[in-house]
Amino acid sequence: MQELKTEELAINGGQPVRSDFLPLTSPWIGEEEKQEVLDTLNGVWLSRGPKVSRFEDDFKKYTGANHAIALSSCTAALHVAIVAAGVKEGDEVITTPITFPATTNAILYERATPVLIDVDRRTFNIDPALIEKRITSRTKAIIPVHMAGQPCDMDEILEIAGRRNLIVIEDAAHAVGATYRGRHAGSLADAGCFSFYASKNLVTGDGGMLTVRDDKFAEFSRVIGLHGMSTSAWKRYSKEGVPNWELVYPGFKYNMTDIQASLGIHQLRKIERITSLREKWCRLYDELLVDIPELTLPYRAPGRRHACHLYIVTLDLERLSVSRDQFLAMMKAENIGCGIHFVSVHMQPYYANRFGFKRNDYPNAEWLSDRILSLPLSPQMTDVDVQDVVRAIRKVVAQTRKSQF
Repeated sequence: MQELKTEELAINGGQPVRSDFLPLTSPWIGEEEKQEVLDTLNGVWLSRGPKVSRFEDDFKKYTGANHAIALSSCTAALHVAIVAAGVKEGDEVITTPITFPATTNAILYERATPVLIDVDRRTFNIDPALIEKRITSRTKAIIPVHMAGQPCDMDEILEIAGRRNLIVIEDAAHAVGATYRGRHAGSLADAGCFSFYASKNLVTGDGGMLTVRDDKFAEFSRVIGLHGMSTSAWKRYSKEGVPNWELVYPGFKYNMTDIQASLGIHQLRKIERITSLREKWCRLYDELLVDIPELTLPYRAPGRRHACHLYIVTLDLERLSVSRDQFLAMMKAENIGCGIHFVSVHMQPYYANRFGFKRNDYPNAEWLSDRILSLPLSPQMTDVDVQDVVRAIRKVVAQTRKSQF
């Protein structure tokens, strides 16, 4: 594929590589999901009911988890898991700065303190070698984030946690379909938290799942996820249900609905097909981008299956005359939707102001925050879509490459 050295960038008035905009991602919804939703709408139960239970059972079987609790979001799952883990005001929870702020926000909900550990530049995941020295008498849990769908180094993390008597909660928001040494992400530790947001590999519009190993942890999680009530409305009002209930904890309104579960049931049935298509487009990106020295392509660590939720390249800003944000704007002008996943938590104004974080506190996270760029990735993409993305990248690189390179 030849570089387009003489083409003027669309941002400067040139012709874009595509006539229509290619979004960063889009959900793959089929007729089976639509019919299941209609069946629910035509029924008598729209909130948490039999289809949520069915989705939970299916997800439990797919992941190999002991328990699966469907909730309104991954944020809800994180919060419930943190409460169930016994995290309280004054406690500390170790996690990563390269994540969506929901991870750290959930820690703050219980007035605990997030303790950030820098990441590995190759994987974007928490660096296990840095964890131990940040553990104190107040440390209660570790939340590793399987960034972009690549499982963390869980053997090392679980060894540390076991030795120091810490709870491990996997943030598997990106990791439906990912495996680590043959086991599904989210089933490796005490708990796992999944996202089914509209941009994720498995979509329910909004929604999440909490997977749990321990029976008592799961029982408490299920109760506090629905107001702290001893039984759900479906179990109270169905023909076989018992109407009486007790409030056993001041819980949260975090339940999933049957409408959402109607999507999830069929999304889960084709998640392997979805993942294989994402893998296909990632391989094609690898093939077509490998010869561009201004980009570092995603690293996939051995012994695990990457869920391919995101395809993130790292820009070599020393070779380019523009910033990452300028590069992104140029790609958008070419009708290619790109994203940033993520700007480090410690660089977000709220966290910087509250905890006094400075840019250089987490050098790898800061370095990545300035350079990472997510390319379009969804199962229904085509070869032409991928080729258009690559054409746009080559066009932008050719026009912004520093003269000495």
